[in-house]
Amino acid sequence: MTTTIAATTDEAVAGVEDGSTVLVGGFGLAGMPFDLIDALIRQGARDLTVVSNNAGNGDVGLAALLKAGRVRKVICSFPRQSDSYVFDELYRAGRVELEVVPQGTLAERMRAGGAGIGGFYSPVGVGTPLAAGKETREIDGRTYVLEFPITGDVALISAHRADTLGNLVYRKTARNFGPVMATAAATVVAQVTEIVEPGTIDPETVVTPGIFVDRLVRAEARRLTVEGARR
Repeated sequence: MTTTIAATTDEAVAGVEDGSTVLVGGFGLAGMPFDLIDALIRQGARDLTVVSNNAGNGDVGLAALLKAGRVRKVICSFPRQSDSYVFDELYRAGRVELEVVPQGTLAERMRAGGAGIGGFYSPVGVGTPLAAGKETREIDGRTYVLEFPITGDVALISAHRADTLGNLVYRKTARNFGPVMATAAATVVAQVTEIVEPGTIDPETVVTPGIFVDRLVRAEARRLTVEGARR
């Protein structure tokens, strides 16, 4: 597989279909692929299922995609915080579905999807509404709940640097869900602040090998903050 270097973010997200499952990297605003999300809004795909750690912050990034009415369902760990007012309003109005998944389970479900694992047993959520309707099993005297993998049609992630082969290096906490999402989607699109020639990046620092990256696009780093969060 060859990584394609897109000229623009619009080109990078071309072909995303209505009803797609989109894995969106980021932990809050850290590592959020803002430019790819903005391009996806312009692209117009609807009825999306979005898998992310949060359900959006303020009016930017994932929140902007929600506000544009493009999302049918959100699968995430933290749907509510002081600045998640876009999601709150949509959810209360019945305009978006929600599946809450504990953070470690969310990461492991995507890892399982990338590794071709059909399911796994976890003790997290046993005895809570999150385990309702799920198969349970006792192993060595402890109860576990069966969890199934998550895969995506598309993953939108952000990294710090890439070479032209698609090998990715992340910057500090912006790494978060990017590496596991890159293994779990049919098409992986990464935005980076710098694209260099092969051999420039120390192989020991590569986190996501280029074999997982389908499209690459350069975008300026955007360190956004949310002002006036509602409570």
